[in-house]
Amino acid sequence: MIGFVVVSHSRPLAEAAVALATQMVAEGPPPIEIAAGSADGGFGTDAAAIAASIDRLDASEDVVVLMDLGSAVLSAEMALEFVEQPDRVHLSSAPFVEGLVAAVVLAATGADWTSIRAELGGAYAQKARHLETASDESAPAPPAPEPTSATEEEASFEAVVINPSGLHARPASTFVKTAAKFDALVEIENADAGAGPVSAASLLALIALGIGRGARIRVRARGREAQPAIDALRALVEDGFGEV
Repeated sequence: MIGFVVVSHSRPLAEAAVALATQMVAEGPPPIEIAAGSADGGFGTDAAAIAASIDRLDASEDVVVLMDLGSAVLSAEMALEFVEQPDRVHLSSAPFVEGLVAAVVLAATGADWTSIRAELGGAYAQKARHLETASDESAPAPPAPEPTSATEEEASFEAVVINPSGLHARPASTFVKTAAKFDALVEIENADAGAGPVSAASLLALIALGIGRGARIRVRARGREAQPAIDALRALVEDGFGEV
């Protein structure tokens, strides 16, 4: 499983961001190290502390580093001079909170660095699309992954979302993790708003659909395990993700 290092000027800020991300994957979060604040408990970043955090993670895995402000980036770049295996370390330009949450959820499904990089690359664009302020600087949405089997089956369902907050972060992460269990390409759309479809592999894309309580969704799956995927996801939606 990919590991993460969270670099922030503020230790409480980093701890809060990690708590939010791991709430989404309480049953199996990826390894996360925090390198935040100065040695005396104040604000700041320390390249040596970042390097030590990287080296504490499994040496056989990729490491993704997310940073909050400009000098945190400089400290992370400097840390690469001290780590034992710099080639396995990836410094991400994704937004600090959205990037961490989305990447941790995806990593918990067993995704590799290529998939996580695509998700992080679209992190800015998803919020911009939702607010209808997408600009030329917005990255394209990550491509939907292809199912691993050449055997094609298709299945779908429509349902009305009944849980009070709709597909906010926690239900959306449950949807993503459930879809990832099956050998199928799963897409979801907000049928009432005409938004989507987007890949169920992307937490940020799913949240950007703005699916609230009472919204009608359409879910499609294609691949060897299309029908089992649809059955599991329909059960989640009809159960209100355990929130009703």
